[in-house]
Amino acid sequence: MTTPNRIAFIGNSLPRRCGIATFTTDLQQAVARSSPGTDTCIVAMTDHDHAYEYPAAVRFHINDARLVDYERAANFLNAGKYDVVSLQHEFGIFGGEAGSHLMALLSRLTMPIVTTLHTVLAQPTPAQHTVLDQIIAVSSKVIVMAEKGGELLRGLYRVPPDKIEIIPHGTPDVAFVEPDKAKGALGFAGRSVILTFGLLSPSKGIEVMIDAMPAILKRRADAVYVVLGATHPNLVRDQGEAYRASLAARVRALGIEEHVVFLDRFVDLATLIGFISMCDVYATPYLNEAQMTSGTLAYSFGLGKAIVSTPYWHARELLANDLGILVPFGDSAAIGEAIASLLTDDARRAEMRRRVYASGRPMTWPRIAQRYLATFKAVQHTQRPRVIARATIAASRDSPELPAMQLGHFLSMCDDTGLLQHALHCVPDRSHGYCTDDNARALLVACRLNESGEQQLSDALTSRFAAFLQHAWNADNKRFRNFLSFDRRWLEQQGSQDSHGRALWALGECAHRGRSRSLRRWAVSLFVQALPTAEEFDSPRAWSFTLLGLHAYCAAVPEDAEAQRLRILLADRLMALISAVHTPDWRWFEDVLGYDNARLPEALIVTGDALDTPSYLHAGTRALRWLLHLQTTLAGHFRPVGSQSFGAVRLPPQPFDQQALEAAATISACVAAWRADSDPAWRDEAHRAFAWFLGSNDLSLPLVDLETGSCRDGLHPDRANENRGGESAVSYLLSLAQMRELAGLSDERLKLAPIRAASA
Repeated sequence: MTTPNRIAFIGNSLPRRCGIATFTTDLQQAVARSSPGTDTCIVAMTDHDHAYEYPAAVRFHINDARLVDYERAANFLNAGKYDVVSLQHEFGIFGGEAGSHLMALLSRLTMPIVTTLHTVLAQPTPAQHTVLDQIIAVSSKVIVMAEKGGELLRGLYRVPPDKIEIIPHGTPDVAFVEPDKAKGALGFAGRSVILTFGLLSPSKGIEVMIDAMPAILKRRADAVYVVLGATHPNLVRDQGEAYRASLAARVRALGIEEHVVFLDRFVDLATLIGFISMCDVYATPYLNEAQMTSGTLAYSFGLGKAIVSTPYWHARELLANDLGILVPFGDSAAIGEAIASLLTDDARRAEMRRRVYASGRPMTWPRIAQRYLATFKAVQHTQRPRVIARATIAASRDSPELPAMQLGHFLSMCDDTGLLQHALHCVPDRSHGYCTDDNARALLVACRLNESGEQQLSDALTSRFAAFLQHAWNADNKRFRNFLSFDRRWLEQQGSQDSHGRALWALGECAHRGRSRSLRRWAVSLFVQALPTAEEFDSPRAWSFTLLGLHAYCAAVPEDAEAQRLRILLADRLMALISAVHTPDWRWFEDVLGYDNARLPEALIVTGDALDTPSYLHAGTRALRWLLHLQTTLAGHFRPVGSQSFGAVRLPPQPFDQQALEAAATISACVAAWRADSDPAWRDEAHRAFAWFLGSNDLSLPLVDLETGSCRDGLHPDRANENRGGESAVSYLLSLAQMRELAGLSDERLKLAPIRAASA
């Protein structure tokens, strides 16, 4: 394996003052030194409109709140042909909810991503869980710095073990030295020095150490506690220096001003090494167990210091086997006793230091750089991302390189009865038999291919779908049955209202687009028999499917007055729903979101366009825009309403599970809106939804096998559903046929535009 020629690191960078900035800079420099022929750079995150004098290694920086910067950073990295991207992830450094802006960058990258997680939360919010799931999905490898991080990734986040690497935090590669020389240089000669360093914030537990000092001084009167570090910038922004002032007041109240020193500065590496070198005991009295990584702890460990710490996750692992002393959280007496015992036992302290230094040698930055380079090499060629999610809609619109129509998988799902419902992976699953819903959709595919210039289905196969609907019709109760077992036994006497409406939709399309005159006449006959029942329905989706069928049927049989009457009746029912439910924040037909959502506005749009009724058209497009807003992520890609949302009253949609049916419905609705008003924004939205099939989605995973035309059954939070059933297949084929037809119509309109302009 060859070393990657170009490596980019994404994270904070010095001179920004934070631990991630120090880590990113140290890692980039260590990799550059370990592999002199490799070109490395940093893409730096810039916070809250600050400006930093970045070093030359920073070749691009991102304003964390500006979404377009993330897209431009992706363009920069792709154009630079970087071989690997090393992402340093911490929730607080990226914009958007839970840092979701980051996906606008990651989803566009064309090279493998190796993500270092500086925090792995045991109790993430739903937004944090979703964002981390997305980041993990697009990463070829995920690095954590402690075994606890790997445990959480495997359990809570369901990450495969072979995707996880545990590489400890790097430390400076310096010699083992005694403290006295450094103490003299820094003005602490003759003192017993306890040190805590890092950005100052309430979570560090400095109060606990201050409260422990009187007990320490009783046994070691020369002790001094040095607190080195500037106040955290976020704390300064929100509260100024109130926290530091409260610590100083605490020191005064205890009368130990001569024994606690606050050094309010952010020091460079050489100065920091000097301060660590001079201390006798390093203390990390953090208050929270859920501290996955501590750079200050790692640096002190690497320099061979005696350490007293609370048992947060990183400390518990690093200081195991008596390599340090762990004390309970918030226990001043315990930490005071532990430090005093070390300061009064030179032999014990010296032995601990020697063992810690030896244990820390594999953590030096040159060693860590080699481990990162080995990981980069491993993913460079063999573990590239499974798909690149390119969600730039303008590019898709202007250069619509749509896939070819491949029918192989669809045909394999059909037998002499019709289209089977389900598949195990790509193999048809006969145990679940057939349903009218899917065979109606299959007939829609056949009708759509008749008029789009595509390879048409055979007359025999089309007739099979028609025969299925005919057989599903129960003349006794004027309803369509839905579920048919593999041995051709109907499992009920009538199906749902929605399946009846979907059968009417397919029959209407067949009446309009059927290839033979005889087939069209059959469709008209069965449509007329089944239509009156729809007037009794109370399902908005059944009304909508029926309206879509009426749209096609009335184009074929415009003289049918009863069909026209029912068309207006059902459209008015949808209008009444909107009027009853609509609020400024909820512009929808129902109090809940369900499946096939976009079919509701589509039904109003096509009806309003055909009947020249602006109220229908306006209501439909307004509802569709609202739905599109809900289904577009901050990163700019399509996210269909997840099935976990179904039934939740007036709540934002859940992201999973995502199904092909929703993308297909959205594409159809957008194409209908574009036909009605020619607004190119609708065309863009159709491209956005279609890109979901190809990988522009939350997991950056392709749903479609372009060689066979098979479509996975959806997206779970952590993976695609590898089963490829009938519903997903027809949803993709219908979407592709519409997109290819849309591309041709768009070209035709562009050609006609100059002629219209000249005649005007």
